[in-house]
Amino acid sequence: MRKLVFAVLGLWFAVASGEAVAMGGQFYDPVTKKWQSYAPGGFVGGKSPVRRKRVRYETNYPVGTIVIDTSERRLYHVMENGRAMKYGVGVGKDGFQWAGTHRITRKAEWPGWTPPPEMRARERRKGRILPAHMPGGPNNPLGARALYIGSTLYRIHGTNQPWTIGSAVSSGCIRLANDDVKHLYKNVKVGSKVVVKR
Repeated sequence: MRKLVFAVLGLWFAVASGEAVAMGGQFYDPVTKKWQSYAPGGFVGGKSPVRRKRVRYETNYPVGTIVIDTSERRLYHVMENGRAMKYGVGVGKDGFQWAGTHRITRKAEWPGWTPPPEMRARERRKGRILPAHMPGGPNNPLGARALYIGSTLYRIHGTNQPWTIGSAVSSGCIRLANDDVKHLYKNVKVGSKVVVKR
């Protein structure tokens, strides 16, 4: 009887733990310097834990410019009349951060992912085998849309892990939740200026 009680308790604990994970989680927001909660199920609906919003944004950059502030972990799409659409983003982790000015050279819906050889080698050393190529789709790390930055290997793209928005998590790419990257994608033209600041 005692074994049965422990088995039932163990099963209950496993189920309860799984429910806790399914209920959501938290991430640290460097802007507010507080822990924030993300949605139940993490990526349900592809929504960001950082809500996009229209904000005042005084700048000399022309309308249509994308300004990414990696220290703030925010992307600003410059609009008319001193305004911008502000999005939460995931940025490069330590050792993978960069800055520069480029242009959007290409746009793609549900892009395929071809990890560079150095990334595959780096991950292999950690015991993780990356595919040579992964077709676009909901499980693809590039998410629903990609904006290619100049001739670099970097992109502004969606993600299948929206709970990572607001974190330094990537190998240099700028990631948005799928809802946000779709919204940005509709409003950005090939040739738009991209400014990445550290």
